[in-house]
Amino acid sequence: MAVWDDLVGQAKVEEQLAAAARDADAFVTAHAAGEPTPEASKMTHAWLFTGPPGSGRATAARAFAAALQCVSPDRALGGAPGCGFCDGCHTTLVGTHADVEIVRTDLLSIGVKETRELVRRAQLSPAGGRWQVIVLEDADRLTEGAGNVLLKAVEEPAPRTVWLLCAPSLEDVLPTIRSRCRHLTLRTPPVEAVADVLVRRDGVEPEAALAAARATQGHIDRARRLATDERARARRAVVLKLPLRVADVGGCLKAAQELVDAAAEDAKQVAEEIDVKETEELKTALGAAQGGRMPRGTAGAMKELEDRQKRRRTRTQRDSLDLALSDLTGFYRDVLALQLGTRTALANTDVRDALERIARDTPPERTLRRIEAILSCREALDRNVAPLLAVEAMTMALRG
Repeated sequence: MAVWDDLVGQAKVEEQLAAAARDADAFVTAHAAGEPTPEASKMTHAWLFTGPPGSGRATAARAFAAALQCVSPDRALGGAPGCGFCDGCHTTLVGTHADVEIVRTDLLSIGVKETRELVRRAQLSPAGGRWQVIVLEDADRLTEGAGNVLLKAVEEPAPRTVWLLCAPSLEDVLPTIRSRCRHLTLRTPPVEAVADVLVRRDGVEPEAALAAARATQGHIDRARRLATDERARARRAVVLKLPLRVADVGGCLKAAQELVDAAAEDAKQVAEEIDVKETEELKTALGAAQGGRMPRGTAGAMKELEDRQKRRRTRTQRDSLDLALSDLTGFYRDVLALQLGTRTALANTDVRDALERIARDTPPERTLRRIEAILSCREALDRNVAPLLAVEAMTMALRG
């Protein structure tokens, strides 16, 4: 198994990263031997991975990080770095390599404090690996202040530090940062390639794997969740019934309330699974007495944790709503395909009767307006509009 095996449908990106990993290996090998380092190189100190959700941006970054840390003896015989088996590859992929920091956030943003800590770490020499690698999976969530802190580190990198930034698009990253990174664009993987991964790696039945891959339009993580999680399938089924429930104002408002409540329930489930454990661990670390009484001076730490948990619940609710809106967009995209008579494969074949009914009863222009209403709802949520107000406005527009 090579480190690239989980990178689905990205042959060009894999080729570029593998070439850079070879040049990076040659650089470190020559430097360790006291020999002149190669002048021409496909390696650079900062990379920016962009692509639509589900394309595998973070997967590509982690695979590249593993290839940079590869210590397989086959390299000396001309083999490419990234074997997937050696200690460098394995520890990077499982997240325990001492010189690889993988940063992802379950909050709405990444602030200055966290970024300064990353920059401090980036100045250190590798402890035992070949490179000091910082993988920032949510570079689009950097606040403006955090982005300015990161800029200086990217402008003046330590000799063997590599920054791997991930974002949905170039526009989601400060122009000053993206101009100093080598840019790689990932595409949405083909449905068949995603289905093959679900069968091969997750043991999903071929028919179910293809249905999940098609329903999620090639989004790898969502396809895996849909194929393996009964709750995810139930939530999607409820969302896909919404277009048939917005015939009147009462139906619109009720559907909106149920959609927001379902997202809130998702956030509550995550909180129940994580918050209690986090709180107990912090209390123990701070020296809570028997009965839960906290020592003096620890109220600030507990308040900081509570604030973080509250922000995470908000993020979880937003993510759940965004997933529902993605499913709705896919529904109306299928409706439009039927109305226009295109040969595009339908994503939601399990609700084909509903698709054909709406396609028959409404014109394409109305379908386009409905898709625009969903996009407007997503934009409103990004602007921190109250979820219920944003979703109610959307369901009312779907009625029109």
